[in-house]
Amino acid sequence: MDEYKDEEKKDLNEGGSPEMQDKKPEGSMKPEEKKDEGSGEGKNGKKARKDNVYDQYRYWGSDRNDKDSKIKLTGRNRFTLFIFLALIISFAFLFFNQSSGQRATEVSYSTFKSALEAGSVTQVDIQDESEISFMTTNGFYGVARIPYYDSSLMDELESMNVDIVGSVADVSIWVLLLNLLPWIIFLVIIFSMYRQVGAAGGSKMMGQFGKSHATQYSAKDNKVLFKDVAGQKESKYELQEVVDFLKNPERYVKIGAKIPKGVLLVGPPGTGKTLLARAVAGEAGVSFFHTSGSDFVEMFVGMGAARVRDLFETGRKNAPCIIFIDEIDAVGRSRGSGLGGGHDEREQTLNQILVEMDGFSTDPGVIVMAATNRPDVLDPALLRPGRFDRQVTVDLPDVQERLDILRIHSAKVKCEPGLDLERVARATPGSSGADLANLVNEAALYAARSRREMVNMDDFEKARDKIILGVARESKFMTADEKKATAYHEAGHTLLHYYLKHVDPLHKVTIIPHGNALGLTISLPEKDQYTLRAGYLKDRIVICMGGYVAEDIVYGETTTGTSNDIKQATTIARRMVTEWGMSELGFINLSNEGEPLFLGREITQHKDFSDATAKRIDEEIEKILDECLNTTRTILTEHRDQLDKLTEELCEKETLDDAQIRELLGFEPEHHVSELV
Repeated sequence: MDEYKDEEKKDLNEGGSPEMQDKKPEGSMKPEEKKDEGSGEGKNGKKARKDNVYDQYRYWGSDRNDKDSKIKLTGRNRFTLFIFLALIISFAFLFFNQSSGQRATEVSYSTFKSALEAGSVTQVDIQDESEISFMTTNGFYGVARIPYYDSSLMDELESMNVDIVGSVADVSIWVLLLNLLPWIIFLVIIFSMYRQVGAAGGSKMMGQFGKSHATQYSAKDNKVLFKDVAGQKESKYELQEVVDFLKNPERYVKIGAKIPKGVLLVGPPGTGKTLLARAVAGEAGVSFFHTSGSDFVEMFVGMGAARVRDLFETGRKNAPCIIFIDEIDAVGRSRGSGLGGGHDEREQTLNQILVEMDGFSTDPGVIVMAATNRPDVLDPALLRPGRFDRQVTVDLPDVQERLDILRIHSAKVKCEPGLDLERVARATPGSSGADLANLVNEAALYAARSRREMVNMDDFEKARDKIILGVARESKFMTADEKKATAYHEAGHTLLHYYLKHVDPLHKVTIIPHGNALGLTISLPEKDQYTLRAGYLKDRIVICMGGYVAEDIVYGETTTGTSNDIKQATTIARRMVTEWGMSELGFINLSNEGEPLFLGREITQHKDFSDATAKRIDEEIEKILDECLNTTRTILTEHRDQLDKLTEELCEKETLDDAQIRELLGFEPEHHVSELV
């Protein structure tokens, strides 16, 4: 072992520092190339152990010739190193600055006064009239806080010939850093934002906020075709030209025709406007960009216009393509509307849309489609030829289209064989595609809750009642008197259905609370209605008055439950007079159609007629209501026995349908297309 130690020391002395052990004469083997042969005895064993020594030094040190071990000082590393060194220097300065110098001993003010009276105080330093530092003859350095305003202090100090110095209290570096901390955090956030924008390759400030939020669907992702959209034959025919242009643009260019740059889909909610737009892109086999009008609204000024530019720039790069803007009325409202000239940021966004659609730099391969259910509020410049020059009306489906929609959605659920979907279609007039999809889904949920594997007609009936009536609040407690009063109210509405000519057939009446209503009387139309006659409207007013008159006949007074009925009846009567010419005023429109777009009606409400005409309008409305009220009172008074009988049955069973009521009151049974079971 002594031989090993001597040889090791010799090699280390000859090799210099452990970091230079790899620099050996040529011909010598590197330590990594030596193999441990034998049990460690002899020359090879000694060299193997020396290699381990080199390895230990190499582990704790570093190989300067190893390029992988070098730390690369990139821009981010330099910045981090600079911050780290600055923090170390700052803390070192604070530590040594506070540690250096003579530290004062804090004593009480009484101790200072005693030393002053004894004549041992030689020098004082008064700071902000709240703290006094003093030096005594024996070298003691103390500090005391002045607890009160001592007016005799200066006289005492002068009488003792004390050297007086005044100064301002030092501000603690920690207090200073605490005050600067919000600014430091703010600057760090701003710096980080700039670095992120620069790392993304953007040279514009806040560039990420100006990016469009549109979702892109490629031709492979978009598998929706016209066959997936039930009904809407006329709408599909209008959009077929757009599809044909995207497929065969040469045919139109050759003849000199221009395809519409913008197509506006107009229709009630839930009619399938977005689905039609996706079907156009799917049929044409082009990219589809989907966004909404609210995506252009941002808290930062100019971000809406920036997103519009980015959206159209992305569209040009992927041309031919379709850009679909849903609910465009969020940014496309008429400019200058409302008090103060309108919303400036929204108008700038609209201006950018106008320029992109029909400006100097437009691309014929980018077709813009938009959807709204409020075309009346859109800016005229947006609807002119060259922009949205084609409007496609997507209306509510008729009975045949409802049947096609039901077939598409019912194919996704398990239905019993022989399910009469045509009957369901006839029983759901006025329903949109979204309503029918919800109806099928609710029916499937009822079947699943009933532990059945297939949907039947009874599930559709329950689903329709849930959609129309809402969720029943059977747990709501009502006293016997309240229950009977509600039954009389609903019986008054119900009984009138069997003595009026121009009303929809009764579907169901219930005194089980639903939503905010304590009871409901529901009638369903048997066919799609596109126009309403005066007789139908007056009968609707009579039915609205049924509950009010029934309460007055039975109790001699009415309740607050009639408020909604009164509102509906008054609205119908007013529109009959002012809009539909169904009064002695004749063929004249006296309604206020110019509603403000951004303010409440009360602020800018005005009327385009005289006070004398307003008085005549009120008289005509009152005349219609009085006539309907007399009709209602006459019918319910003459059939008071049926009113009482129907009320008693409602109190007992709580819910009655048309067949049960006809059997109870002795009317002939009738079959209505609105009945599903």
